[in-house]
Amino acid sequence: MKTGSGLVSFFAGKSVVSGRAVSALLISAMLSGLAGCSSISTGSRYDPDCKYSLKKRKTHISRIVPESHRPVTAELPVKVSGESIERLFSAVRDRLGTTYRWGGTTIDGFDCSGFVQYLYEESFQLRMPRTSSDMASLGRVVPRKKLRQGDLVFFSNGGRTIDHVGIYMGDNRFAHVSTSSGVRIDRLDSRYYDKRYACATRIVSRD
Repeated sequence: MKTGSGLVSFFAGKSVVSGRAVSALLISAMLSGLAGCSSISTGSRYDPDCKYSLKKRKTHISRIVPESHRPVTAELPVKVSGESIERLFSAVRDRLGTTYRWGGTTIDGFDCSGFVQYLYEESFQLRMPRTSSDMASLGRVVPRKKLRQGDLVFFSNGGRTIDHVGIYMGDNRFAHVSTSSGVRIDRLDSRYYDKRYACATRIVSRD
């Protein structure tokens, strides 16, 4: 580190400063550099609204076209109708209480990312990645105070990786799959989820 080397060079000729003081200053300098984000690397493309690396963000997604055998590439966020957003919410309500199943992607049982994958394909014909971590790399990061219905919200238990995803419903509520009670709706500002909130992204946008 240039900062550390500079401190050592500066204090080397100062007999009034002890080695212990130099060590303390070096530690302080390193900690101050890490304080901005202790859970991820804060590179030049770090976004303060997302506790997740932005270096591998994806700006396009495959979209299924009913009259074609091949998907097309669509730019994110994908423009969708208000009716399709309502269909998404209706599908969420229809699936409330569906049991949790590890690796599940069907109405027989979902895990969190399988639930989002299923609904986004059903409602918007989008081919979503399989894991919540990969989903978090799609689209544009959205500040929490600017969330819109249909945005994806992500959570992290350990601080270094995304390990849970839900769909923002509006009014500080989101739909997701709990391991204990299956598909349900919870509040973002509840103590448990507020503490673990990592970021949000916009995959779809109303026309």
